[in-house]
Amino acid sequence: MDVIIAAFLDALSLTTFLSVIAGVLIGIVIGAIPGLNAPMAMAVAIPLTFTMAPLAAIGMLVGVMKGGGFGGAIGAILLNTPGEPHSAATTLDGHPMARAGKPRRALQTALYSSVAGDTCSDLVLILLAPTLAIYALKAGPVELSAILIISLTLIASLSGRSLAKGIFAAALGAFLATVGIDPETASPRFTFGYIELFDGLPLAAVAIGVLAVPEIIERLREGRTHRPTRDVVTMSDGADRMPFREWLSLKVPVLRGAGIGTTIGAMPGLGTTLAAFLSYSATKRFSKEPEKLGTGAPEGIAATESANSAVSGANLIPLLTLGIPGNLTAALLVGAFLIHGVTPGPLIFERDAQLVYGLFAAMIMANVLVLVLGSLGLRLFALIVKVPPYLIYPIVLLLCVVGIYVSQGGFFAVWLMLGFAALGWFMLKLEISVVCFIIGLVLGPMIELSIRQSVILLSRNPMAIFDHPFAMVLVALTPAVAWVLVRDRQRLSDG
Repeated sequence: MDVIIAAFLDALSLTTFLSVIAGVLIGIVIGAIPGLNAPMAMAVAIPLTFTMAPLAAIGMLVGVMKGGGFGGAIGAILLNTPGEPHSAATTLDGHPMARAGKPRRALQTALYSSVAGDTCSDLVLILLAPTLAIYALKAGPVELSAILIISLTLIASLSGRSLAKGIFAAALGAFLATVGIDPETASPRFTFGYIELFDGLPLAAVAIGVLAVPEIIERLREGRTHRPTRDVVTMSDGADRMPFREWLSLKVPVLRGAGIGTTIGAMPGLGTTLAAFLSYSATKRFSKEPEKLGTGAPEGIAATESANSAVSGANLIPLLTLGIPGNLTAALLVGAFLIHGVTPGPLIFERDAQLVYGLFAAMIMANVLVLVLGSLGLRLFALIVKVPPYLIYPIVLLLCVVGIYVSQGGFFAVWLMLGFAALGWFMLKLEISVVCFIIGLVLGPMIELSIRQSVILLSRNPMAIFDHPFAMVLVALTPAVAWVLVRDRQRLSDG
């Protein structure tokens, strides 16, 4: 109990509080800009956290994640331009409601539902994660290797259209994770004589390079060649407000969406898009007036926003209990943990219990701040979508370069970022999953270490795996699960 009290006091310190506020604001602003999203905002924000205390740094990134979840709804509702795939579900009812003269009501519905779904998911995380970590501690290197392999396969099969491309991206990321000092022999690998690579590839430079820079350049190129006219819905003076009591009438689709999002978020690789559309489909199926959905019904907005926001908290369940990131934002959080000398996994509840419970407090704090700042600055945030892209994207690109230069202390990381930007651009054009690449890069060291330990424990005898039935079952299930998921995805696409 003393640890929990100390953790909450740490979260309420001025430094952590201001860091979370900054994260929420960054997330909302960048999430509202068409073409940018929460993972890109987190990648840009990581260099800002290098000199911070661990809890303040991770709290800031959590704020970016949660703020970005709501920020994406702003562009989807006012512009009919989703910044992320899951926001496409919000446009189905959000933009028609805004076009009908109720943009504030639509945004407030999205805000309240997003915070509610996020809070439900966080409560499940806080209640379940410590218990699950106890069971995770019983898993040895052999079992951990099997869990990591099936998790990476699940993510590869669900990210992108091609399983082969997903596996290639994950394998490429895991291979690049070997750059640096060999953990067993302490000899440099693939450093080519550069001392800057002895600690491995800097995650911030790689993440910004493959995530943000190619997308910004592509958006600038599209804006220059096409120059689309944007149908912006302007905010009213407040006559169309959504009273909180009226929003409470949407509790059924909100709670259903939160349950769907939490369940999907706890499973690596499924993601927010599936949660949003599943929740929308369920709401339409159980609605007494299903014909209203798609014409500006608040139930549709509440269902999608509560579901996609609930995924974020639940994604930290496998991250904190097993050290396995379930999606891209969780992978970036793993990188932030490692930067500050903290290794996610079941032992984190023993070694860094105060940090973990401080993180839980920061997550609840971020939810409250999203609600407060979102409500107070709703009209201001809505103006962001009117700013011309040719003014926004160069500024974001400059922030990327300056952030990497300052955080890494030189031009080497900047050139590295630009090199990975070229790789990210080719991956974008070839439709190779950047998500799988980043997660493979983050999980690479863990996979290598657990496999090396497993080889030693099994005495180099493959048949010794029969002494580990749980691991044997997971290894046997890996190709079967991947085949079923790919088959079902092909059936959906053909249908």
